Amino acid sequence: MKTLDRTAEGPWEKYHGPNLGYIQEQYERFLEDAESVEPAYRELFANWGPPPSLDNQEKKADTKLPAAGFDRSMLKKSVNAGKLVWNIRTYGHLAADIDPIGISAEADTRLLQPETYGLSEADLKALPAEVVWEEAPEDVMNGWEAIQRLHQIYTGTIAYEFSHVHEEEERNWLNSHAESALYKHVLSKEERHHLLKRLYEAELFEDFLHRNFVGAKRFSVEGNDALIPLLDEIVREMAHEHVNSVLIGMAHRGRLNVLAHVLGKAYSKIFSEFMHAPNKHLVPSEGSMGINYGWTGDVKYHLGADRFVKEGEAHEMRVSLANNPSHLEFVNPVVEGFTRAAQEDRTKPGYPKQDVNKAVTIIMHGDSAFPGEGIVAETLNFNKLPGFRNGGTIHVIVNNRIGFTTEGKDSRSTYYASDLAKGYEIPIIHVNADDPEACISAARLASEYRNKFKKDILIDLVGYRKYGHNETDDPETTQPLIYQKVKNHSSVSSIYRNRLLEQNQITTSEADELKSRVLNGLKVAYDSVKNSESSDHVLLNIKPSGDRKKPKVKTGVPVKTLQEMNRELLNWPKDFTVYPKLQRILERRSNALDDGQKVDWGHAETLAFASIIADGKPIRITGQDAERATFAHRNLVLHDSVNGSVFCPLHSLPQAKASFAIHNSPLSEASVLGFEYGYNVYSPETLVIWEAQYGDFTNCAQVIIDQFITSGSSKWRQKSSLVMLLPHGYEGQGPEHSSARLERFLQLGGEDNWVVANLTTAAQYFHLLRRQANLLNTDDAKPLVLMAPKSLIRNPRVASPASAFSEGTFQEVIEQPGLGQSPKKVERLILCSGKIAVDLEETLEKQKDEDFSWLHIVRVEQLYPFPKDEIVSILKKFPNLREVLWVQEEPQNMGGWSYMDPRIREIAGRDIEVRYNGRPERSSPASGYQDVHAYEQQSITSFALNRKTINQHISLGR
Repeated sequence: MKTLDRTAEGPWEKYHGPNLGYIQEQYERFLEDAESVEPAYRELFANWGPPPSLDNQEKKADTKLPAAGFDRSMLKKSVNAGKLVWNIRTYGHLAADIDPIGISAEADTRLLQPETYGLSEADLKALPAEVVWEEAPEDVMNGWEAIQRLHQIYTGTIAYEFSHVHEEEERNWLNSHAESALYKHVLSKEERHHLLKRLYEAELFEDFLHRNFVGAKRFSVEGNDALIPLLDEIVREMAHEHVNSVLIGMAHRGRLNVLAHVLGKAYSKIFSEFMHAPNKHLVPSEGSMGINYGWTGDVKYHLGADRFVKEGEAHEMRVSLANNPSHLEFVNPVVEGFTRAAQEDRTKPGYPKQDVNKAVTIIMHGDSAFPGEGIVAETLNFNKLPGFRNGGTIHVIVNNRIGFTTEGKDSRSTYYASDLAKGYEIPIIHVNADDPEACISAARLASEYRNKFKKDILIDLVGYRKYGHNETDDPETTQPLIYQKVKNHSSVSSIYRNRLLEQNQITTSEADELKSRVLNGLKVAYDSVKNSESSDHVLLNIKPSGDRKKPKVKTGVPVKTLQEMNRELLNWPKDFTVYPKLQRILERRSNALDDGQKVDWGHAETLAFASIIADGKPIRITGQDAERATFAHRNLVLHDSVNGSVFCPLHSLPQAKASFAIHNSPLSEASVLGFEYGYNVYSPETLVIWEAQYGDFTNCAQVIIDQFITSGSSKWRQKSSLVMLLPHGYEGQGPEHSSARLERFLQLGGEDNWVVANLTTAAQYFHLLRRQANLLNTDDAKPLVLMAPKSLIRNPRVASPASAFSEGTFQEVIEQPGLGQSPKKVERLILCSGKIAVDLEETLEKQKDEDFSWLHIVRVEQLYPFPKDEIVSILKKFPNLREVLWVQEEPQNMGGWSYMDPRIREIAGRDIEVRYNGRPERSSPASGYQDVHAYEQQSITSFALNRKTINQHISLGR
């Protein structure tokens, strides 16, 4: 055994007080039975001998611990006191006063009691305060007072859950700040007066609406009124930190109050939305009027707003509340995307430069929705992901203890609504909404933590709901006992007013004057709207979609320019070892732009990206396998096969004038697509692309598609140019990986709200991407839904010559070369889209000796908006046309048929029959048997190319 050198600290310097007592206990066990202690302690004692006695260590440290009389019994009590302190910090929230109306189940709090550890009041009084609580304030004289003070801190109207935070530095910081909050966060008299005024504003605003617009929905904040000063404080803290933007997301509960008091929306505008009707009478209305094409508006408690806050003369901060539908939590990833976009500089090549101090996210959640909706967990998972993190979000659960009519026992399996956050190591602060000063303290702690550690933190604001889910509901039918308590409970403004009166912080006349000023402001605003002859609503002058001219966009790029960029994209660093198999594939691209050669789909995409960033337009693309792509056609992030380092050729492109961001995403569709939509809305000058692993995975993102992407412009005037790449095509892979559900996107098309396309050539893809980039941040910008190919990615028929990239442009329809040469002979016109068009071309080639003068084929590359003029001009060429046959590989109740049928009939006229050829109606998108798939596919093409089937009422499955 090594003899301990007492002149050196060795390993003992980190042990003090109760910790040293614990080590001494372990050493005594070691002497009795070495195997009874952990291996680490056996090694410690074998190498260093016995730990120093408390007497020697405390003398050396010159602390307040008495050297004499501190025997083994006292050591044991000090160790037990340390356990008690740990458990007060860990479980104090179970005994905390965080339930305003007293409806929580009683928790087991024995771990918080000294007697559980064999400690009496006398025992604790005999221990110095520093032994029990190392950072005890000076006015705490002994261990008993330390425990009482810690009880006061951890079981008051603000409670903490930090023990699940693994990082010791963070956990210690959080506990230290919680324990100093009693001293740090004392409000001045002026601050208390302002706080009371804000509570009056929140409460009286709701009461005013309740009395003047009887029966109108408003989803009041009452019961959680302290949300308003809590948000005030966070915004103020961020302004002090010179943050540029605070981006806020929330559902409808309390939204009007937040709009009025945090976003500064004028009372008159809100009252006008309640009153507004075309005849100017005071008829309560659900929404904001939009009698026009292109803007339908939305109900007032879904709308967002912007405000600019000045901090001093030099700094102005933008505060934004995002528009949100009734799908509660689905705004979460959208706002996270806003924030990431606000933090990034996209003006230079390479990945964008992110500064997480530029913007901060605040998201408010419902207590039923937070544990109940999966989108919450998906969004929390962004916290540390390189492509999605934003330096920490401040979450607030606006906890009114009930969801519609469902209580917590029926809506979650966890003790708290906030427990989901523990899995992501997010610190949690519970606070009683009836103690507004505690709410201010919670806001300050949360803001400091976010700004220091750049991580998420959550405030659980525990209140109640004064009325039903909306103000027309009677909550007593389902929660009679709870609402007896609510009825008899004083409002937070009354509680706080009385508290200030008792503390001599305000006089009765001062409090009455504050209340009167708030009421008067509401009355003045109401009267101004009531007596106004004009409307606050501006009817937008947007033309109907049919009257809009299609944008003409030049998308060709000179061959020489493309060749120069192509050479640079294959110019890898000398010390970088590309995977040999991939190297051979990529090197084939070196001469693809030469005469007689062709560019495939993946190569065309890379050239499009290169030319777009060379034009100074940034790109962001994400997806579950975006760096490589599901079908390994992209490979824009190369991995060194020797050392694993990575290299993106687009980052070293000399011609680049903007950033290129590409990130593999988590295994989530809804949150990632929502994030990309938010990023694009906030940064409309950026080409933002989301790629689904398979097209049918959009099933998991349907809310984002329905509520944001398709209708955001119409509801909120929120423009987007987001691109969705959705692999689609019937390859015999079964039901789950065949269809991107084209029919759904066509059904959602209206008012020229997006473009839906299904392409058949690499050049078409190149031009469509460049058209999308050229329309960014213009009136013609709109989302693009692309049925991306699978087998066509490597099909040589899809590859395009260099001339198609330099001379061409995107074509909404393409006529099949070699057909229709004798217009008077054409009897059947086939319209089709996507992969089936290539299948038809292959079949034609196999039957090239046959006479197909009776046939013409047109590929509809853009399905929505419907290319009416282009198809009409083609129809006019064939005077003897007998039928138009729509051919598709999807079942009849899916794909493009239901959308195309009435539109084709409208332009074909009565003399030309319009018919369908494809699979019959089915409940499942595709067969799971390869042989069945192949037979069906062959039957479709055979029927389409057989002259005898003209006007025969037979098709596959009929």
